[in-house]
Amino acid sequence: MSGWLVGCLRAVRTVQPMSHMPRARYMPVDRLRVLPFRSAARGYASDAAKTADDATSAQMQEPSLSSMGSAQLSPHILLRCTILDSKGQVKSISGLFRKSDLCAHHGLEPRDLRKIDSRVPNLVPTILARRSGILINILHIRAMVKSDAVLLFDSYGNNDTRLNSAFVYNLEYNLRLSSSKLPYEFRALESIFASVLDALRSELSWLRLVVEDVLETLEDDIDREKLRMLLQISRKLHGFLRRSRSIKTAVAEVLDNDEDMALMFLTAAKEGHPRNAKSNMEELELLLESFEKQVEEVVAEIDNMYANVNNTQEIAELMLDSNRNRILSLELRIGIVTLGFTMATFIAGLFGMNLTSGLETHPYAFYVTVGVSTALALIVSLNGIHQLTKMRRVGLSGSGIPGHTLDSLGKPEVQDLTHARAWWWREKQFRSQRRAQSGRMAAQDGYTTAQLAQEQAMAASAHEQPLDPAELSTNPSPHGEPLPAATAEDEDEEKGTRPSV
Repeated sequence: MSGWLVGCLRAVRTVQPMSHMPRARYMPVDRLRVLPFRSAARGYASDAAKTADDATSAQMQEPSLSSMGSAQLSPHILLRCTILDSKGQVKSISGLFRKSDLCAHHGLEPRDLRKIDSRVPNLVPTILARRSGILINILHIRAMVKSDAVLLFDSYGNNDTRLNSAFVYNLEYNLRLSSSKLPYEFRALESIFASVLDALRSELSWLRLVVEDVLETLEDDIDREKLRMLLQISRKLHGFLRRSRSIKTAVAEVLDNDEDMALMFLTAAKEGHPRNAKSNMEELELLLESFEKQVEEVVAEIDNMYANVNNTQEIAELMLDSNRNRILSLELRIGIVTLGFTMATFIAGLFGMNLTSGLETHPYAFYVTVGVSTALALIVSLNGIHQLTKMRRVGLSGSGIPGHTLDSLGKPEVQDLTHARAWWWREKQFRSQRRAQSGRMAAQDGYTTAQLAQEQAMAASAHEQPLDPAELSTNPSPHGEPLPAATAEDEDEEKGTRPSV
């Protein structure tokens, strides 16, 4: 018994306290290795534990550089999709398929399935044309269209069951139409484009109602919560506008690439009549152009709404700035009035000192002091308020200097002319009117230049005063009286200059 106690005491001495024991290194749960259970009686491990140990060891091996660059897919990566056959009937609903099997069965590359992988959110719409099918990733639709089947992959984060059910119903109906002249793949594309347009228009209608409601409330009162709501709506509109433009860009890229459009004729290629870049692709062009125009209409309406929201934000900011300026102006006015009365109290403070000034016994000293102090306070206050009002006066039609106001064409107006300039302006107008009236009288009497010259020659011979024919031709008169010659002021007027007064 004593020996047993001695052994226990020695064991207790060798145990280290918790503070001196080394810390265990952190290891993720997926890297932990489960050791197999060994029987103490028989001394061997079970077969199941040995198999699990081998599988865990295989997963813990580091990937090599050669395996990282290979294009092989792991057989455990699964995709969930719904398959519709050539008659529009559903063959599989949300079935699980391995990614490698899909690539091998449909002749696709692993990189082609990255755009439609339901586990990865993708905001960039894409339309990829391949020889075996058309890969589409637009909004809530991720599909692969073939010549005799349609594969619909589950979208990431898509919870609109109503929209999905309507799309599947419309797709089934279009694929079952045997009387349609469009090929199978074009009918599927038409259903996909119709569902995308429905999604865009439904979101646009909701945003339109929200924007109109917020703008109406901002007309009555501008507060912090409404401005915050307007900011959130502006962000939503910007994101929606970016998505709509990316859809339009994706369709435009397909329309600009004739080779991709030729690959989209899957039925013709299956029948042995493949299209090339020079073939007639009017059916597909009409389908894509119609979809692009409708998306463009949505983009235009979003642009209009986004512009209204931005204009409202700017106007709200201007109104808030104006109110802030009014508050600052009121504060400055109060400060100016306070300064004026402070200067008035300075005079009263001088008389409040315990010093003899000699005015204590004067009968009118009190009234004079009060009058001077009040006048000084009023003068300082009114002068400061006048200067403040003058500084706050801001205009957009010139610099505010008299005589320098510009009209819409950038020329100086004549509203602030002096008396001499006004007299010169009236004389110039009178001369212009007189020349115009003389020309009208000559045209009414039917006088020609030759007749006027003959009459002037006869009158000159009678008075023995020859006249210049050039002057007669330039200054005709119906009664033989020459018009006043052009002066230097008229020449300056024609050149666009004015004489200095």
